[in-house]
Amino acid sequence: MGDGRYYVYVLASRRNGTLYVGVTADLAKRVYEHKSNQIDGFTRRYNVHNLVYYEATDDVNSAIVREKQLKRWKRQWKIDMIERLNPEWRDLYYDLL
Repeated sequence: MGDGRYYVYVLASRRNGTLYVGVTADLAKRVYEHKSNQIDGFTRRYNVHNLVYYEATDDVNSAIVREKQLKRWKRQWKIDMIERLNPEWRDLYYDLL
């Protein structure tokens, strides 16, 4: 199980590529599931596997609200948010391990 933290995360297919926003209690496990195509749907279909952004909170409700907020954001706002903290669009998954 997770560590009592909740994560809102953004995956990308590549720099400025297709984006996916999700929420989880176990970030490393969830991203691994996306990367290994264990999750049927959008990320498998569009090869969206690189963790390019995430933020953590102790409150599950805050995480869900933030996920919904980011999903409503304009694409450019999400790109700007990613580039402020991860200008190289590095896959942050390997930093978690």
